[in-house]
Amino acid sequence: MIYLAIGTAALALILWLSRGRPILKRSEWRIAAAAFALAAFAGAAYVGLRGGWGSSIVLLVVGLWLLASARRTGLGPGPAAKDSARMSESEARSILGVGPEATPAEILAAHKRLMGMAHPDKGGTSGLAAQLNAARDRLLRK
Repeated sequence: MIYLAIGTAALALILWLSRGRPILKRSEWRIAAAAFALAAFAGAAYVGLRGGWGSSIVLLVVGLWLLASARRTGLGPGPAAKDSARMSESEARSILGVGPEATPAEILAAHKRLMGMAHPDKGGTSGLAAQLNAARDRLLRK
């Protein structure tokens, strides 16, 4: 039981020192939360086998909460891309890396090249892909 008190005190100290700023990024938190959930489940099994059912239930609840927070993909949508209606033409050109004299074929080629690197299936983010799509739409709409 003393280890739970020490762990709670250490967690309170870390949260107090962070002053509301995120300590870990989303992917780092998912890994840490999953590891802590596994440790909580192992501790619950150990304590439960030794007869400490109250502590075992508490550790199970903590483990389930950590596991649920590790499974969350985020706290909402990522950074929203600008809508193509609000994006200026110069901003769209700088995003795609094309000049003012670019033809629609050049715009589509630049979009395809950048989307190959920024697509979420290729390791990019959905926000960046949406921004590239908005820039393409803005330049082709004129």
